[in-house]
Amino acid sequence: MTRLLDIGLDKIKNLLVDMSILSETTVNMAIESYEKGIAIRSKIFDHSEKLRLLQLEIADFAIELIARYQPVATDLRFLQSCLDISYGFMRFGRYAYDISEVLETIGPSHKCDTSIVSTMALIVKDMIKLSLDSLRDLDKDISPKLYVMDDSVDSIYRNFLRKTFKLDSEGLSTTITINDMKCYMSTLLILRYLERISDHACYIGDCVHYIVTGDPTPRK
Repeated sequence: MTRLLDIGLDKIKNLLVDMSILSETTVNMAIESYEKGIAIRSKIFDHSEKLRLLQLEIADFAIELIARYQPVATDLRFLQSCLDISYGFMRFGRYAYDISEVLETIGPSHKCDTSIVSTMALIVKDMIKLSLDSLRDLDKDISPKLYVMDDSVDSIYRNFLRKTFKLDSEGLSTTITINDMKCYMSTLLILRYLERISDHACYIGDCVHYIVTGDPTPRK
């Protein structure tokens, strides 16, 4: 016999699926717009706002289910994790919007070397897909894979900082000129936003691990 709680859980699952699809699409749009120098901030904002509203809807409905049915064990872990996962999807949208704002504020990137951004973006896109697979299949074993990829993302970000600014015997010196500043700033900002998306993909993997095992810290 189907429980009323199960009907509510299915509704939340469907809302999370909607969020997952929209968040992945939004991030991909933002990255493509940066690489091609095409400003689509208003469209990405609309997607980001829709993700925010979906996150609020999930939060309200999850709290209602908890108050009405007082779930325990796996059901309670699932609802608690849904709150965190929906927040992660919402942040995907927000960082995608931040990426689009870089293009609007600093200008097109067609005169900049975007290869490092493209390299990190490929990893982050794969991480998003893996985190969505983890949620869809409730695969707890994806979380460690996400952390390995997150280490690569962090390494790219740190190496960019080290390569750009170097210390010499007289103190801090820079390898970039004033004319390069726009490219440097846009690259730094985009890498930072992608690094944050990477972190949230890991958090989603952590949530799935918690749903399945009850262990909130898969990374020892």
